[in-house]
Amino acid sequence: MYMTQRLQVLLGDEEFDEIRAIARRHRMTVAEWVRQAMRLARRDEPAVEATRKLAMVRESMQGAYPTGPIDAMLAEIERGRAGETPA
Repeated sequence: MYMTQRLQVLLGDEEFDEIRAIARRHRMTVAEWVRQAMRLARRDEPAVEATRKLAMVRESMQGAYPTGPIDAMLAEIERGRAGETPA
């Protein structure tokens, strides 16, 4: 992985010593341990903020979307894929 940005983080001596000890136990540098910890933290973050997700759920519950018998809807989709105009 090619690194292009530098991040400076100031830590107290005790905290840095603890992180260094953890990194050593995992046989990696402090920098690599921090990169991995940050990747894990990013994975835990939602891709979309909660208020936006709730708005999407509320909108979908309004029932303002096309609906009908599944066979009719699938046939309409296939006609659209075939380039036919809707009836």
